[in-house]
Amino acid sequence: MKQRWSLILMMLVLALVAAACSTTSSSAPVGSEGGQTTAASTSGGSDSTGAAAGSEELTIKHQLGETKVKKNPQKVVVFDMGALDTLDKLGIEVAGVPQDSLPSYLEKYKDAKYENVGSLKEPDFEKINQIGPDVILISGRQSEAYEELSEIAPTVFVGVDTNRYMESFKENAKLIGQLFGKESAVEEELAKIDESIKSLHDKASTSGKNGLIILTTGGKVSAYGAGSRFGLIHDVFGVPPVDENIEASTHGQSISFEYIVEKDPDYLFVVDRDAVVGGESAAKQVVENELMKNTKAFKNNHIIYLDPNYWYLSGGGLISVAEMVKEIEAGIK
Repeated sequence: MKQRWSLILMMLVLALVAAACSTTSSSAPVGSEGGQTTAASTSGGSDSTGAAAGSEELTIKHQLGETKVKKNPQKVVVFDMGALDTLDKLGIEVAGVPQDSLPSYLEKYKDAKYENVGSLKEPDFEKINQIGPDVILISGRQSEAYEELSEIAPTVFVGVDTNRYMESFKENAKLIGQLFGKESAVEEELAKIDESIKSLHDKASTSGKNGLIILTTGGKVSAYGAGSRFGLIHDVFGVPPVDENIEASTHGQSISFEYIVEKDPDYLFVVDRDAVVGGESAAKQVVENELMKNTKAFKNNHIIYLDPNYWYLSGGGLISVAEMVKEIEAGIK
């Protein structure tokens, strides 16, 4: 009988040991998975070394839709010159640009190591497809091609909304910073710009002097007011408009020189479109005519010719916005 009870007791002990071993081998510490801490963001799988095989993916909501883009894209095609400006400032390489539309300070992108991806209004879809980009950055002139470009690669609209210029500009800069892991560099540049704008605004808004913004092209003149593509001179930089009723349209409000003489602004800000679109630069000859010599702006040497590379071609970049501030700061006295 004693031998029987001993045998039963031994069997129970062996069963308990086996159960304990099984539990230990099948469980893992809470909060871990295969030795890796899981992240809340979407990412790829892992290889045998435990390193991430894929990269984190961002879901970007923009004016034309919603686009998923993997962080740190290697092949970047850029149509928006403001975005190219920001990428250049941050030292981020690109694969392709529309080389015939580059502002002079970004002419290095005409080098053969960068692919020419067509014009601003007519993308070269075949060339872009050959590049196989990880992301395509576009703005207004490429909006109609958004669907076709999206079939080639993730496409994001990064054009500046002139109705909320600074907010839109900062959002785009921060997006690029997040996409390429340059968040701190972007914040540093934006802080510098904010500081310079505050100084300019304090100076302009207390000067007691107003201004008018005009664009010249083909001998014709159009005016831009608050809320327009150049309206940040009024809206953000603090220069009061000589006329608060200027139509806020893409191409400005068509005006005559008689209008300018009648309004007689203290400062006249001039953007010469022909200087950057292949025409002959003749803004000074057009503006400083006999009629205009009767204005305060002419008499006081307050006609300020703005650099169209920044104002017309590449507005909304970390470089261009900083230079815009400097130009107005230097111009108003």
